[in-house]
Amino acid sequence: MSITAHADTFAEDRLPQPELMPELLFTLPELQYPQRLNAAAFLLDRHIDAGNGGRRCVLAPGQTAWTYADLASRANRIARVLVEDLGVVPGNRVLLRAPNTPMLAACWFGVLKAGAIAVTTMPLYRANELRHMMQKAQVKLALCDVRLCDELDTACEGFSNVKTLHFGDDGQELEFRMQKKSDEFPTVGTAAEDVAMIAFTSGTTGEPKAAMHYHRDIAATCDSYGARVLRPRPDDVFCGSPPLAFTFGLGGLLLFPLAAGAATLLLEQAGPEHLMRGIAEHGATTVFTAPIAYRAMCTMADRFDIGTLRTCVSAGETLPKPVWDAWRDKTGLRIMDGIGSTEMLHIFVGSPVDELVGGSTGRAVPGYVAEVHDEDGNRVPNGTVGRLAVKGPTGCKYLQDERQALYVANGWNYPGDAYQMDDDGYCWYVARTDDMIVSAGYNISGPEVEQALIAHVDVKEVAVVAKPDLEKETHIVKAFVVLVEGCDATDWKADELREFCKSQIAPFKAPREIEFVRELPRTETGKVQRYKLRQKAAAE
Repeated sequence: MSITAHADTFAEDRLPQPELMPELLFTLPELQYPQRLNAAAFLLDRHIDAGNGGRRCVLAPGQTAWTYADLASRANRIARVLVEDLGVVPGNRVLLRAPNTPMLAACWFGVLKAGAIAVTTMPLYRANELRHMMQKAQVKLALCDVRLCDELDTACEGFSNVKTLHFGDDGQELEFRMQKKSDEFPTVGTAAEDVAMIAFTSGTTGEPKAAMHYHRDIAATCDSYGARVLRPRPDDVFCGSPPLAFTFGLGGLLLFPLAAGAATLLLEQAGPEHLMRGIAEHGATTVFTAPIAYRAMCTMADRFDIGTLRTCVSAGETLPKPVWDAWRDKTGLRIMDGIGSTEMLHIFVGSPVDELVGGSTGRAVPGYVAEVHDEDGNRVPNGTVGRLAVKGPTGCKYLQDERQALYVANGWNYPGDAYQMDDDGYCWYVARTDDMIVSAGYNISGPEVEQALIAHVDVKEVAVVAKPDLEKETHIVKAFVVLVEGCDATDWKADELREFCKSQIAPFKAPREIEFVRELPRTETGKVQRYKLRQKAAAE
């Protein structure tokens, strides 16, 4: 890449081999980008240049709203701290750790403005998970909310070359350094195909995969799904529940609102009631959350004035038709379902509100092509169940990972979902094709939970599967555990194992149910027959 602005080419050097790269499509006129493009300039600087710096941009409960100029000022100061004080050069990876706050947004933009690569992490991740990400991305610098520093500090033990700056108030090191800096910074002129961010996801093996995205990818998801399907307006106020480290949240709470010159409401606590209160108090027009939240919000809709709400987006897990119907009956609004992935950056199948069909995920987003294939990569007839296959302006680019060949084949991206397509091009979800557990909008790797539990001295064997939760129309994590000889299978022991698991990995991944068994069903070659455990869990 001759025009790269990256002095540190770590990410580009670890892109998949050309034969394993996805075929990218740029069929829309707006997807024709110049060779030089920085996503921070695309999302933020151009509004300042157009004289719209005074528009409100970032809101948060109990805080004064930031304008676009306010956000740019803070991002510029952060970029100067990175470059002038810490020696960051374009292409360096910077880990970000914080709840959804205005300062996290400023840090994300500061990293991109400096030409570095943002590695944003979930607030609930534990030290073991953070350590793996730091090793995989070869992180040398981390910006961390002071309230979340304990796990990161533990993860940094043994990494003597990792520098951490805390933020959260004027007494913290990052804010102290920012006060001494100019609020002007020339955004680095990165190449459109320079890597801008690395987003981690969990695979079926339990080892997180690192998905890389270019600056151009960020612009493309805004100009395809954002502009053509979501259709935001400059007077919109976005809000939602997913963390900014989750690409569903990054798009819905930062990329799409700022691309449109709109405002975003960032909530540190974003349960169903917090969302309803945020919509009512801040006049939110657009909400991004998971199906389970819409179900809960239906029960409290009469308690809040949500008359400003216009657009409702669901992703993370399939949206049950009864939830879609209940929300429409209660609010008069139709939920825009969609399927996306960390590998593709955001939603690639999903229809505008005036084209919705309840129960369907929708049609391919303009700019993308979706088909249903058999195991050999051949398109199957409409109405036939097969593997969802996608091409578009974004695609899977794992950081030095042999699993790239499982996601991309012959230029097509295979997200791992079984679908069928009707004659009108609408896609209908059937099931996951791997062992991921989708619970409350999160993809949870069963093997990762198994690895956490097996580390307990009293656990001999363990297998983790998804159990249907019919009441909430989602799934829960269930563990089948074989204890070591002499250890009693009690409720107390189950609670102990659950808490142990939460100390090793993010708490939302811990099993909701633990069943003690004498042995696990296995094949003749010794492999656990998880399908039998799934059948057992589903029959309960």
